[in-house]
Amino acid sequence: MYWLRYLLKEPYHALSSARNREFMALLLKYGNRARYQLTDVAFGAFRLKVPDVMSFLWQHKEIFADEFYHFETSQPQPVVFDCGANIGMSVLYFKKLYPKARVLAFEAEPAIASLLRQNLESNGVQDVEIVDKAVWTNEDGIWFGSESADSSSIYSTSQKRKIASVRLKDYLENEGRIDFLKMDIEGAEIDVLNDCRASLGNVQNLFVEFHSYIGNAQGLADVVKVFEENGFRYYVDTNQHRLRPFTNHRYRGNDVMDLQLNIFGWRE
Repeated sequence: MYWLRYLLKEPYHALSSARNREFMALLLKYGNRARYQLTDVAFGAFRLKVPDVMSFLWQHKEIFADEFYHFETSQPQPVVFDCGANIGMSVLYFKKLYPKARVLAFEAEPAIASLLRQNLESNGVQDVEIVDKAVWTNEDGIWFGSESADSSSIYSTSQKRKIASVRLKDYLENEGRIDFLKMDIEGAEIDVLNDCRASLGNVQNLFVEFHSYIGNAQGLADVVKVFEENGFRYYVDTNQHRLRPFTNHRYRGNDVMDLQLNIFGWRE
């Protein structure tokens, strides 16, 4: 009966929990909407404005259905650094998981940071400090290309402009304990982690979404080395199954990236 289990694995997973069923309902409701248009969406008690429905759907899948950011702590008011908070989906999840958490939400793209602020205010989310600057290695500003939805980056092929930046290392060293550090900063993670490699001792859980941009050094080994140097146990998830990888080099048909994966680090 292995063949039957294999055939039914994905349908079973899609309907096996209330979280997955909610995602399927959202997919049916919003999946045919036009892309890259400002849209009002709703799930559970949350109401949000999103710049791209498909990006929102996959954020819901990863954050709420698959719970990529789930972590445990005994702290009554855990501290969360959300680097690359986008429109606020991750912030909503952290505050739902730990309502008393203190969250610092960093978002580089000005238009997205504005939506982040609106979404948190409209959903009554408190104890969140929004830092509408790029997470970087200094405060000198950074050249940044704006894209639709959730793909703006320093590697963007669109016209770049200089935006304000903060040095994450300084924020890390100003906190006695950080219960969760999430880093989804579209390729800047290599430079930022290297700058912070001696300042992660107070971080209990570390999530990094790694991006490899075509034509640039990949640097995955350097990122993993930071996890190892700081005593994290880690798990690497590519979240994809690529057919013919020796000849199919691009990430999900992406024109600028050839690899994206998630690295989860924790202390034992």
